[in-house]
Amino acid sequence: MEKDEKVAAAARRRLVIGLGFWVQGFRLFPWLGVNFFLKDGMGVDSSSLQILQASANLPMVAKPLVGLLSDAVPIRGHRRLPYVAIGALLQAISWLAIALWPAISLPVLTIFLLLSNFGASVCEVANDAIVAEAGKQATSSSGSGQLQSFAWMFGSSAGALGNLLGGIALSYFSPRIMFLFFAILLVLQFFTTVAIPESSLKLPKAATNLSALTSIRKQVKEMSCALCMPEMFWSIIWFTVSYTVIPFLLGTMFFYQTEVLRLDSSVIGLSKVFGQVALLAWSMSYNKYFKAMAARKVLSVLQFALALIMLSDVLFVQGIYRKIGIPDSIYTIVFSGLFEGLMFFKVLPFSVHIAKLCPAGCEGSVMAFVMSALALATILSGYFGVALAAFMGVTGDDFSALPACLLIEAACTMLPLCCSSLIKERREKVKKEE
Repeated sequence: MEKDEKVAAAARRRLVIGLGFWVQGFRLFPWLGVNFFLKDGMGVDSSSLQILQASANLPMVAKPLVGLLSDAVPIRGHRRLPYVAIGALLQAISWLAIALWPAISLPVLTIFLLLSNFGASVCEVANDAIVAEAGKQATSSSGSGQLQSFAWMFGSSAGALGNLLGGIALSYFSPRIMFLFFAILLVLQFFTTVAIPESSLKLPKAATNLSALTSIRKQVKEMSCALCMPEMFWSIIWFTVSYTVIPFLLGTMFFYQTEVLRLDSSVIGLSKVFGQVALLAWSMSYNKYFKAMAARKVLSVLQFALALIMLSDVLFVQGIYRKIGIPDSIYTIVFSGLFEGLMFFKVLPFSVHIAKLCPAGCEGSVMAFVMSALALATILSGYFGVALAAFMGVTGDDFSALPACLLIEAACTMLPLCCSSLIKERREKVKKEE
């Protein structure tokens, strides 16, 4: 009987994890519509588009605070599913407002996008905590990694489907219809989450003998001690810097592909689908083939591959591939999709690496901090990309300096390889002591 309860609880945990990561992965569906809505519907230029894209991720920086809050302040005795429900509700309100607000202005749109991403950060923190806590209860030593790969596969498959449907939907419907459809999905997620009692998941219960303030202080102390471990500290520094130093030109390339090359929205959608499919394949192959490899080696190879894609983009912008018979649409689908996928490839091996280093009891808080640092790094890299494009004179009408910008971007991507020794593995002495 007890065994049957454990099996049922494990099945419900997988349902909650799969649903949570699938809906968050499907966020790429409305965000593809946001890009075209800003460019075509509101006449936003490439620099403003990239600034808004980067700034919209600011709520993700608050993930450590959300993590501490969910750990220390249970809602009706539960720490996870109530926060997932709250995050889904905030997102649903945001996308409904964007879809139904008549003649919405850019400042109002920005506010609702920020609110939507804040709701997404709440959902992601709670979902990550469920994965971490459920991984502890796995019978095998690889259980946590398997759950992470399971979550990634759901998220990346939803991202691929979202981009595929988004590229098709833009050819037939307005972006507002896409926003409304996603809002309805979020409403369904809210009611599904509310209907599942958290007690049925058999997650660790919140301590009831501590006040909220005392519990928050305890969590902060544990997280601080974990982050001060040299191997943890320097690994996070390298990971953050590996994104920050790259002046990403995603908004500029989006305008180049749609305004200069006149590529259809379905091509842009298919390129993102290719990236998500590659991410799905990576999630499956990493757990099977590469999980035992040293994190430094895996992350360095991925960083080098990212630089190679950028160098290939230089040839693409100069028309070299077109001259040898490769259509712009094919290159965009394959290499632009792979480029966006590569930016997220590093997160899976790094999260597994951090999980190995992290002391028991603060995995959720530490991973929330890492994701917050990643969000801040991508925001800064987006701003640096806007500054680089402006400095080199790249505008919505003049892309002559774009190859030089891409060369600089590739050179900056190679810089973290010079200090990859900062990625520290767990010391054998510590392992033996434990």
